Amino acid sequence: MEENQCCCCHKTKERSEEELRGLMNRLKRIEGQIRGLEGMLEKDAYCVDVLTQAAAANAALNAFSRELLAAHIRTCVARDIREGRDETIDELLAILQKMMK
Repeated sequence: MEENQCCCCHKTKERSEEELRGLMNRLKRIEGQIRGLEGMLEKDAYCVDVLTQAAAANAALNAFSRELLAAHIRTCVARDIREGRDETIDELLAILQKMMK
């Protein structure tokens, strides 16, 4: 797995088919949960039922983020640290702060 840099600031990440498939499947399930929430509102579902579904969608999105973060640390961050790019640590700390809000 290799991160490519194009232009001056735009980074990209090549993912294995397996990793991409897993992440995309998670997102499609989350998308379905969000559509389910819309349907619940349109059908005047009880507030607690909607909130329960929203909590499930939120938990699924958090699981997606944890999976992606773990892969990022194992690949991009580890590689950059080995190559002496310490700015990656600051980038990691910044994204962790955003995720913890």
